[in-house]
Amino acid sequence: MTVTSGLFEAYLKCPTKCFLRSRGETDGRNAYANWIQTESETYRDEGCECLMDRLPSAECVASSGDVGNPRTAKWRLAVDLDAHAQDLASNIHAVERVPSEGRGMPALFIPVRLVVTSKLTRADKLLLAFDALILSEILGRDVAFGKIIYGDQHTTLKVKTAALEGEVRNLARKIAALLSSPSPPDLVLNRHCAACEFQSRCRQKAIEKDDLSLLARLTEKERRAFHSKGIFSVTQLSYTFRPRRRPKHLAQKGRKYYQALKALAIRERKIHIVDNPELKLEGTPVYLDVEGLPDRGFYYLIGVRVKTAEIVQHSLWADSVDEERRIWDDFLAVLSALDNPLLVHYGSYETIFLKQMYRRYGGPENNSVAAAALASPLNLLSVIFGSIYFPTHSNGLKDCAKSLGFEWSAPNASGALAVVWRLQWEKTRDPMAKELLTQYNAEDCEALQYLTEFVNSLSTSAAKLTDKDHTFVVKVESLPRNSHFKFRKVQFQVPDLEMINQAAYWNYQRDRIFARSSRRLNSAAEKAKRPRRYQLHVNKTITCPAPVGCSKCGGKILYKHRHCSKTVLDVKFPVAGIKRWITRYLFDIYRCPRCGSVFRNHDRTWTNKKFGEDLRAFSVYENIGLRIPQQRVAIFLKELLGLDLGRGAVNKFKASAAAFYGGTYENLIKKIAGGRLIHADETRVNLKGGVGYVWAFTNLEDVVYVYNASREGNLVHSLLKDFKGVLVSDFYAVYDSVNCPQQKCLVHLIRDMNDDLIKQPFNEEMKGLVSEFAVLLKAIVATVDRFGLKTRFLRAHKIPVDRFFRRLARRDYQTETALKCKLRLEKNRCSLFTFLDFDGVPWNNNNAEHAIKAFALLRGHFDGIATEKGIREYLILLSICESCKFKRVSFLEFLRSGETDVDAFAECRQRRRRNTSTGVSVESGQ
Repeated sequence: MTVTSGLFEAYLKCPTKCFLRSRGETDGRNAYANWIQTESETYRDEGCECLMDRLPSAECVASSGDVGNPRTAKWRLAVDLDAHAQDLASNIHAVERVPSEGRGMPALFIPVRLVVTSKLTRADKLLLAFDALILSEILGRDVAFGKIIYGDQHTTLKVKTAALEGEVRNLARKIAALLSSPSPPDLVLNRHCAACEFQSRCRQKAIEKDDLSLLARLTEKERRAFHSKGIFSVTQLSYTFRPRRRPKHLAQKGRKYYQALKALAIRERKIHIVDNPELKLEGTPVYLDVEGLPDRGFYYLIGVRVKTAEIVQHSLWADSVDEERRIWDDFLAVLSALDNPLLVHYGSYETIFLKQMYRRYGGPENNSVAAAALASPLNLLSVIFGSIYFPTHSNGLKDCAKSLGFEWSAPNASGALAVVWRLQWEKTRDPMAKELLTQYNAEDCEALQYLTEFVNSLSTSAAKLTDKDHTFVVKVESLPRNSHFKFRKVQFQVPDLEMINQAAYWNYQRDRIFARSSRRLNSAAEKAKRPRRYQLHVNKTITCPAPVGCSKCGGKILYKHRHCSKTVLDVKFPVAGIKRWITRYLFDIYRCPRCGSVFRNHDRTWTNKKFGEDLRAFSVYENIGLRIPQQRVAIFLKELLGLDLGRGAVNKFKASAAAFYGGTYENLIKKIAGGRLIHADETRVNLKGGVGYVWAFTNLEDVVYVYNASREGNLVHSLLKDFKGVLVSDFYAVYDSVNCPQQKCLVHLIRDMNDDLIKQPFNEEMKGLVSEFAVLLKAIVATVDRFGLKTRFLRAHKIPVDRFFRRLARRDYQTETALKCKLRLEKNRCSLFTFLDFDGVPWNNNNAEHAIKAFALLRGHFDGIATEKGIREYLILLSICESCKFKRVSFLEFLRSGETDVDAFAECRQRRRRNTSTGVSVESGQ
């Protein structure tokens, strides 16, 4: 099927519009689209006449039949030219022929396109390039440039069409594929719908399908992501919303906009509010709404609605551009006459208006009430955004106000329709059109006031809001925080179902139901109710000697005041296994008759602690080293060793150990930050009432875990501000700001490439790019496997790397996935192969990922229930545990040793192994 300029133009706006036009469908119910078409045709006819008036009539042709063979033509200007080349066709507005300047030189042909708007878009340039492509096919040579005449002033712009030829050809191929398909493309509503003749038809079909594109803020990328998850309608999207607590560290940042919550509001037909909307109306509210012609940058109507003792509406009208300054001065005069005015508007159009007027005509005097009002206007949309979700598909003023019951007198009133009314008034000067515009603007101001007062009522009563007060308003915090992936108590709507469900619990059935039908189960249940008492055998008794004299006066005569004992619970580690070990200390408290003081012998062999050091070390080892939850550690000690400690005691062991090794932890941080290589990675952790992040920094010998409340780069910058070695990391942007040589993890890169290939298995461009990169990296990895991470062997691969990037730069990929991959490779070129220039630098970040995996195994025991203090204690001990593993020494032995220096302990253990190995060899030699 032939691709015409009309279809090409429609495709640039919307593929669906192109498909419908190709099938000959029409829908003329959009007044704005009809007006644009009429104005464009009128502007084109008048523009062609102006071009023809500049030349003698003998040098102009006005129809395709008079053009003849362009190569031998003598005319200087051809208008309304129907051009055909292969499967392309266009009605070119005009073609200028410039005779050759010398013998043997061909004449120049310049396509001309007339555009009614005063601001050009890329689509206008592509349409001109489309005309130039067809003309070049007819002539058999390139058409280097063309002209666009646009706007009321008939401004001429010269466009290099040759630079756009490749893009035009690709678009033409896509259009041809679309037209050859029997089924229409996916219906997607976009911003062009307001100016499309098929607006009513497409919107009706989208409503019938409940299509996701009805949501005005939904981007194409988000829509595709939802489709990949099987979500195709607004109703389906609404069921994906889960209430989330806002972290404290994000309280001062802009709110996130939840598309799923918007869909939920539409489904429930209720307004949903997040937290408490903040709206402060201090002063005299002045509601502002401006009408203008965006194409010209001309503002012709300023609507001002003032609420004092009574409501006053000002409609400041400008007949022409010359009167724009007058209405601006009148607007400033209205503000100056008010007491503490507060300017309220909706959206960014009025914000741009105020900046433009300031730039063109200046503002009021400094320190005046008008200057204060203009310096701090209130954009109501910024208050609504992310906080109040109306049951509408967009956050437009008309949609939100209509959802509250406000109505405009003109049917289908809109900003686009207001542009049509204004231009009709400029042609006819009909007072009815002017009255229609002023009434529409005044109703906009009234709707703004209505919406502002409603939002203000929500902001003042949101904290006390209940379902009885507002049946159509819902606080998101009141929604149930249910998750389908966690054990939870089911909320039954019928009380009888609640009773039936309780009777089905396992322990209820075993203790109450099965026990009545089985003597053995009944006996077991009775025994379980009786607490188990352990007879703790004392393994060793130590009697403390009496003191030599009084600790105060030195008197030698002492009397026994009271007999005491202390029991210390501990464990012993024989050659294999573990044994409970209980030591009882017997001692007396003495009284001195000389000075009357009561004391005990201070030369004692025990501390005030009830539990021994080995028991503490073993508990921490099970909790941190073996990743056993604290509750299960307590059960292990009770069931196997008879030590009924409880989870609280195990947690205290962890806290005291973390405090003891705090200095060791700080030394690890300093050692890693002062080294020549760091691997870094981060992961998320759920806290009790919040979210945090854990960062892992490691080299080849030590590991340290650091907690931070956010994922921002302040922690990385503070730790690595003086680091001058090589940083190995993933592609998180925070690491890029560290001033040091960096090596990105190539494993991350190839995984992402592979994922893209899995999603698009028939993308030949992506497959070729990934294959070429794989060949390059495979040779480097083979060298590393053979010679290790040594620069003198790896430096030889720098030449193939440079060749790869030079070839990559010359390629022009057409698919989005391949293009994104190319841009990613070029952006990170300096950090992908840094390991070729440094000895001992890996090409992947597996060391950090291994460290993160160790934390992830531990995280499952306290995720969502630990406090920030508890997390930090876990990280101190885990850092020491993983450092011991990297040095191949026992974490349990380190805890039992009482040593605080991991390096010194590792060196001592290695020295002992060497001595033992030497002794064995001597004996065998004898």
